[in-house]
Amino acid sequence: MSASPLTCRTLTCQVTAVEDLNPDVFGVTLEGRPEAMQHAPGQYLELKLDDSTWVPFSIASAERGDGIIELHIQHWPERDNSARLRELLQVANQLTVRLPSGECVLDTESERPLLLVAAGTGFAQMKAIVEAALSKQPNRPVSLWWANREHRDLYAEDLACEWAQQYVNVAFQAVTEFPLTEPLAAGERISHHQGRIDLVLESDLESTLATTPNECDIYLSGSPGMVYACVSVLERKGINSERMFSDVFAYAPRPH
Repeated sequence: MSASPLTCRTLTCQVTAVEDLNPDVFGVTLEGRPEAMQHAPGQYLELKLDDSTWVPFSIASAERGDGIIELHIQHWPERDNSARLRELLQVANQLTVRLPSGECVLDTESERPLLLVAAGTGFAQMKAIVEAALSKQPNRPVSLWWANREHRDLYAEDLACEWAQQYVNVAFQAVTEFPLTEPLAAGERISHHQGRIDLVLESDLESTLATTPNECDIYLSGSPGMVYACVSVLERKGINSERMFSDVFAYAPRPH
């Protein structure tokens, strides 16, 4: 897939909202000049912490032309950069960012069904891709798999369920390693699987798709270990790796 033609820019934007999405993830809304904030669905930006530290985050919103961008940020109190960023957001009303970056972007020229696999805040990248697909290709089938350790980590569960309830071409598969604390919202295209995401894909993928996995464009977002575990499962199923896309392929190439 070709990279976005947009040139990476450095700019200052306004922090217009910071909200807790769950006890460990917070959402940040940034606003800047619309033409400067342009990005393709699936790209990421980098936030400046100091002159030598830039931290990457997937853009959690599709391009709307209004200069507004959403981020989903995992808060790790024990990690220095995470604590510094949280402190910065509490006092700063402006941030310096670099964007856009990343070649793992939605191919809107493809009409193949989308198979989206995310873990944790990897959902942010998939949210932008889903929003763009629903806007530009409203009939394109979307199967969204979102893996987390436990139920409370599904910080945007309501939104994912809403997509599946509202659009007949969208299915949501929630995956947690521990049992749910309460049922997911009702819907024939909403399902829960318990286990590790790669093992769940191995056992349940075909039974949840209206087509074969080999006919899909597959996007993966999460840690390198999670992504490559899923890629191994998909390869064992005979799926063509040329239709698999992930930022991990660029920043953490698979060891040979």
